[in-house]
Amino acid sequence: MDSNAEDGPTQAHPVLTVEGMGKTYAVDPVLADVSLSLSAGEVLALTGENGAGKSTLSKIVGGLVEPTTGTMQLNGAPYSPASRKDAEALGVRMVMQELNLLPTLTVAENLFLNRLPQAGPLRFGWIDRRTLRQHARDAMAQVGLDAIDPDTLVGELGIGHQQMVEIARNLIGDCRVLILDEPTAMLTAREVDLLFEQIAALKKRGVALVYISHRLEELAQVAEKVAVLRDGRLVKVDAMANLSSDRIVTLMVGRELGERIDLGERRIGAPLLKVDGLGRGQVVRDVSFEARSGEIVGVSGLIGAGRTELMRLIYGADRKDRGTVAVAPAPGETPVEVKIESPADAVKHGIALITEDRKGEGLLLPQPIAANVSLGNLRSVSRHGVVDAKRESALAGRQIAAMRIRTSGPAQPVGELSGGNQQKVVIGRWLARDCRVLLFDEPTRGIDVGAKFDIYGLMGALAREGRALVVVSSDLRELMLICDRIVVMSAGWLTGIFSRDSWTQDALLGAAFAGYRNREAMMHAPLTDANQTGSV
Repeated sequence: MDSNAEDGPTQAHPVLTVEGMGKTYAVDPVLADVSLSLSAGEVLALTGENGAGKSTLSKIVGGLVEPTTGTMQLNGAPYSPASRKDAEALGVRMVMQELNLLPTLTVAENLFLNRLPQAGPLRFGWIDRRTLRQHARDAMAQVGLDAIDPDTLVGELGIGHQQMVEIARNLIGDCRVLILDEPTAMLTAREVDLLFEQIAALKKRGVALVYISHRLEELAQVAEKVAVLRDGRLVKVDAMANLSSDRIVTLMVGRELGERIDLGERRIGAPLLKVDGLGRGQVVRDVSFEARSGEIVGVSGLIGAGRTELMRLIYGADRKDRGTVAVAPAPGETPVEVKIESPADAVKHGIALITEDRKGEGLLLPQPIAANVSLGNLRSVSRHGVVDAKRESALAGRQIAAMRIRTSGPAQPVGELSGGNQQKVVIGRWLARDCRVLLFDEPTRGIDVGAKFDIYGLMGALAREGRALVVVSSDLRELMLICDRIVVMSAGWLTGIFSRDSWTQDALLGAAFAGYRNREAMMHAPLTDANQTGSV
């Protein structure tokens, strides 16, 4: 460990020590000889590419995974939790990316599920609702959820609020070590500020925190020390003040990454997809645009602008109220209106959707890669109506090679892959189907910077093949990096279409806010040349 990582007053009281930690699955080590220490009131940023070993290390500390080698100490005593429950009883808590909440129970019930207050000996078995609500309000206030009724069902909350409930649940009781795995991935800017305030309060209480995030700009705000993992090994531990974001990226991926990406020479041809007046209630309001062969079209806008809803309408996942979708029957031909009332209709016409929720909607996590790839290609891997295992494995093998998926083979469960490799499995499924129009909804959310560039390179290759790509992203810089044109949505309206040679960040942001500033005016005014800087 670097000596400069041990500077500062918080280093005087080690809370957690990890020595020589390793984990091997079958014959493949995913973690090797990792040694770290964590002190009271300190935030350690744990970073690295997907598959670098961050989650494995965190799960070992949190009691979810048993290590193959190594030892741990908690407050100077041997620490080897047999389960998450054991770890939590000793004050080691973990907030995972996958929420551990029951949507059919209230916020209060989720917060105190294992310790519901009882109404008294005469009414044994009854829950003291008044006490439960008060305890819940106290816990919720710690993370800024004062305005939410504790009796609200968790399933009725947005994802961001659910994430804050999960954090609040883990702060109840004696919390000595708190592991936060991508805690801000689904939070709004205000919720992120509240989380950072809570982290500052926890540090003052002497809680030691492990903060895992791909958002490198956040690390400097919350962490004193950073540990970088690559390929299961610790490559650097240093004071956060000593490392820039660019240096951290280089350590993560083992190479320098520029600010631009070369997607290769592409020929942008005739339209493959044309959307005309598409709408659904007030969520998507009469949107029209097109995507051409070889073109990458970005869809930008604020959260709630209707971007995902637009993709779902095109794909037939939601029923539209109005408008049409037209697809070119073959490259170079004029798009013709098609009837899309379900995702099956969309796929039949060569449209694929890579959903933003790859774990919930895009993949069967316990199933092998082969089964996941073949989901959209059952005809090609079946014989007399029965899936042929050899054909299925061969198809998966081809996609693994084409996508450069890091895996032990087609039989490996998808749930064991990193986020970036899971995303490649979803894309590979549709490439095997040869869909000409690919809709990407937040394709790089939750994956590290190295895997992002792999996905960008893959998008460039798909465009060079003559496919049309429509990419939704909340990262405006990402869209400006990879897109030929950017469609901006605001409050359900399309407020601008910008080409690469004319857009600016200010213009794109202005269009993103336009629908909210001019709701009434936009209801009666169609898109005009004044706010359309790219051709449709």
